[in-house]
Amino acid sequence: MTRIGNKFTVHFWGVRGSIPSPGLNTVRYGGNTPCISMQVGGKRLIFDGGTGLHILGQSLLSQMPVEGHLLFTHSHWDHIQGFPFFIPAFITGNKFNIYGAIAPDGSTIEQRLNDQMLHPNFPVPLQIMQSTLSFHDIKPGQLIQIDDIEVETAHLNHPGEAVGYRVNWRGGAAVYITDTEHYPHHLDENVLWLARDADVLVYDATYTDDEYNSPNSPKIGWGHSTWQEAIKVAEAAKVKTLVIYHHDPSHDDDFLDNIAQQAAAKFSGAIMAKEGLVLEVATKDPDKTHE
Repeated sequence: MTRIGNKFTVHFWGVRGSIPSPGLNTVRYGGNTPCISMQVGGKRLIFDGGTGLHILGQSLLSQMPVEGHLLFTHSHWDHIQGFPFFIPAFITGNKFNIYGAIAPDGSTIEQRLNDQMLHPNFPVPLQIMQSTLSFHDIKPGQLIQIDDIEVETAHLNHPGEAVGYRVNWRGGAAVYITDTEHYPHHLDENVLWLARDADVLVYDATYTDDEYNSPNSPKIGWGHSTWQEAIKVAEAAKVKTLVIYHHDPSHDDDFLDNIAQQAAAKFSGAIMAKEGLVLEVATKDPDKTHE
């Protein structure tokens, strides 16, 4: 039997890109913007702070006090707009380490989270949060060590820059790559490096190839990729499970069902990200490695 402390799971709280998209036609996949969490042994890692972070926060209220590591890919609005509504951050006794790269304009992740909560954008400042918040500036390519968890990072191809993350623990690997645009004639070496032999790859597939290359409204240069490119990466990197993520706001449930069928037909490990999805990453029991 697998002990709770040996579990490595990936939880999806927000899977939509750009803007929240609630409504009757997005119920099955969800309309909250990006947020996933990973339970890695006894540690909680949270990636991005879109509106899905509010849903995660509500689920944590029964587990007080809580600690977590919150890692941001970048600070475009859809990836930080849930942070001011992350209830556990307002509660004394909780502790969060917050990581993010310095932006091209020189601002830190702390400055950017602070600025979005300044008047007149928000009624209360970041300083009213009563939990212990520790901010860490990172550089793409840097290794983040959280006890026995290794988090590898790499630069992604996105306007204003973004960071991709790979979590390694006890022989298992889960990768979070969102807000990146593929290159026209070759696969991104940073993406392939992060995704190598991963058990789970969460990948930005906002568009279809037809949408990306549309003669009337092309999406070239917008900083996002396609599900067809996601499969190329998954095959080249020998990924076990590919999770198609960061769904376009205009893609309703039926549209995403259709993509799911096409993707699974081309790559058997392809699935669609949806709110509430939980995936388990296989790990090795360290107590048995020398038997």
